Amino acid sequence: MKRWWIRPLVRVMAAALLPIAVPLVITLFIWSLPGDPASIVCPPEICGGTEELARDWHLDQGPWHFYLWWMQGALSGDFGNSWRLQPGVPVGELLWQSIPWTAGLVVLAFVPLLIGSALAAMRVLPKKVDGVLQAVGLTPAVVLSLIAAAAVTLKYGAFAYDGEAMRVKLVLGALVLGLSDQALSGAVTGVRSLLEAERNQRYVQIAILRGESVLSNTLPNVLGAIAGQMRARLLHLLSGAVIVEVIVRIDGLGDLLWQGTLSQDFGVVLAAAFGFSALSGVLLILQALVEVGTAMHTRRAPAGFEAPVAEAA
Repeated sequence: MKRWWIRPLVRVMAAALLPIAVPLVITLFIWSLPGDPASIVCPPEICGGTEELARDWHLDQGPWHFYLWWMQGALSGDFGNSWRLQPGVPVGELLWQSIPWTAGLVVLAFVPLLIGSALAAMRVLPKKVDGVLQAVGLTPAVVLSLIAAAAVTLKYGAFAYDGEAMRVKLVLGALVLGLSDQALSGAVTGVRSLLEAERNQRYVQIAILRGESVLSNTLPNVLGAIAGQMRARLLHLLSGAVIVEVIVRIDGLGDLLWQGTLSQDFGVVLAAAFGFSALSGVLLILQALVEVGTAMHTRRAPAGFEAPVAEAA
């Protein structure tokens, strides 16, 4: 317990490094592709002025120069303009338009996971339901996404991008994320197994004999592990959101990343990856805060404990 702060500190450091490291890896990968990046974006045989464009896009002085230039702008909120996806449009606008859709999709998908985990922790959700949840979770997100996309297309047709249709897509996409690929069943069984293992500890059995609540004794000791599981579930949802957004056509970060990759718009790809890494960093910080709060709670002496000790001294 003396070094309880190490894990939260490591998570905060990782959260700070993620938005810096991910664009660097992508930049190095771009320069590892055959040919120079400017020729990939603007082939000389198709468009003229490739060398001039390379200077404008800072692609003419190697990966480190480009990375430092791009990161300096990104940290100040300037992601430059789109090169090919929507030429001339600020990438920041595309990014800020996409983040709310992805955040809404993931939050909606996380709600049933959170409710299911809470019901499992309180023993309201019986074990016999696990088999049903696991059977439902065997369906891949790709299959359910195709079904959702077909349903929206059949219902709305050419109006599939109107406000009502987009809201329906968001709800259907959240259901796909929450139910497919063992997302819900994994959250329920994971929390249940953690609490059941803790209930078998001797201190819990003694607490039960004293008439204390099982959950109040076990939860503080497993809350950090549960927070880690929930962060893993959220990361699972974030990665699955790319598939769902592309197939169901939700204008989120995943779809922006896919469209930028298809159009070889490296500025858009970097910005979308930066957004994903920033969201992952936020999850790491939230987990660190839970761990700090749990450690503070478990280290705090029970009420009325300090006074007798002081009197005895």
